[in-house]
Amino acid sequence: MESRRRDILALSRRGALRGGLGMAALAALQPAVPRRAWAQPRWAENPFTLGVASGDPWPDGMVLWTRLAPAPLEGGGMPMLAIPVTWELAEDPSFQTILRRGEALARPELGHSLHVELAGLPAGASFHYRFRVGGWASATGRTRTAPAADAAPRRLRFVNAGCQNYEHGFFSAWRHVAGEDELDFVFHYGDYIYEGGPRGGQPRRHNSPEVYSLEAYRNRYALYKLDPDLAAAQAAHPFLHSFDDHEVDNDWAGPFSEEDGSRRDRPAVPPEIFALRKQAAFQAWYEHMPLRPSQLPRGPEILAYRGLRFGRLLEVSVLDTRSFRTDQPCGGATAASCTAREDPAAQMIGPAQEQWLSGRLRPGRARWSLLAQQVPMLQRDTGSEAPRYAMDKWDGYPAARDRLFAQVQESGLQGLAVLSGDVHAAWAGTLLREFSRPERGAVGVEFTATSISSGGDGSEQVAATPRILARNPHLAFFNNRRGYTLHEATDATLTARFRAVSEVTRPGAACEDRGSFTVEHGRAALNPG
Repeated sequence: MESRRRDILALSRRGALRGGLGMAALAALQPAVPRRAWAQPRWAENPFTLGVASGDPWPDGMVLWTRLAPAPLEGGGMPMLAIPVTWELAEDPSFQTILRRGEALARPELGHSLHVELAGLPAGASFHYRFRVGGWASATGRTRTAPAADAAPRRLRFVNAGCQNYEHGFFSAWRHVAGEDELDFVFHYGDYIYEGGPRGGQPRRHNSPEVYSLEAYRNRYALYKLDPDLAAAQAAHPFLHSFDDHEVDNDWAGPFSEEDGSRRDRPAVPPEIFALRKQAAFQAWYEHMPLRPSQLPRGPEILAYRGLRFGRLLEVSVLDTRSFRTDQPCGGATAASCTAREDPAAQMIGPAQEQWLSGRLRPGRARWSLLAQQVPMLQRDTGSEAPRYAMDKWDGYPAARDRLFAQVQESGLQGLAVLSGDVHAAWAGTLLREFSRPERGAVGVEFTATSISSGGDGSEQVAATPRILARNPHLAFFNNRRGYTLHEATDATLTARFRAVSEVTRPGAACEDRGSFTVEHGRAALNPG
């Protein structure tokens, strides 16, 4: 937490404060009643259609979120006025004992979203919360604070999940996440929405052509948030949110759109034009996630990487592997290596984020160090004869990966675990210091969560599974079903349970474990079962 406050200096050079907010902007977010406020709002329809959520738990507080939208798929249906909304925090779900109550303004500039940043609460405690406005009450959410910084919790439980293409199927996995007992957090690695237009032959349909404008992004988020299974999960547990590519544009990289000129069938989108789309996408992402004001975007720029601490047991570094990377090499697809892939100056997270992360990857800060990020860090050679790599993943940026692994090994850090997603399949493997020289040892382990729905029902395996596992002996597990990964950390071990639903093309699917692994602290190795 403290390091995060020190580490948001990149935007300070542009005259910002607290990761993108100047004093004037901070004042604009405070609940002072403006002249153009609707003092006693009334609606015929429920304004809380998009549910509630909480996020980024600290030892003394968290963020509570909702967005007023009585007509959620039509821009929200709100007047261009600031609306005072009451929030309540209680120790019981019936709100017999209300601990805190306050008022916040839902502003039209932010789509009438609310981000109530609470502080001064007891550490390691559970709470219930809700919002009230105009005679309506929101659904009740459940949240919790992180353990105190010097606490030694007996265990922590958390989920890794993402990639939820609305068209590809139903979000049954989120209903099962909602039912998990006492999660300390859910890490959403990204692809919360998909930006494309509707396609035929799918279980569900997107509500517009491909999205580019702020209003279109808002309507797309509304479509996803109206899903009852997703809404149940977001109300049940605090989330740590990051974004990947589809919140903006498929396979975007730093200032470059997917249409970067590498394909002859698509004209290149200039970076200054793509910046306009990023600005709309980032604002919509912020408006729909339980994020702190330090994540408020400034135009096409955002500082989404940040650190959280869960006592002395776990330190989480949420990374941004999109905003600061160089363009994908070798045409950006899965391909044989090329000269650009070997560029020693290639960037995956950028120099400033690398420096911030190097200060966190040091022994003694916490028992386990968790890198919560978007795309696989493991090497995955999928070739039949010559090696082939997915250039959008860390495999496309081996120099950046090598710098990270060198820093971990040189520091003597033990207990490194990486969370990832994006590839619509579950993987587990060992992060070798140098994948071509396993004798150099391992620096950590990685667990890649499968998708919630993206890719359709999937299968247990694919035809290439035996070949890929044989070419990559550091990989220990693969499963092609949809679902999520449930983790538990103790002082001695970190476990992963890969949970999968039976199908996504119909709602209400059952969920079961498809594999599990345990990592002993101090030994970067995966033990099945």
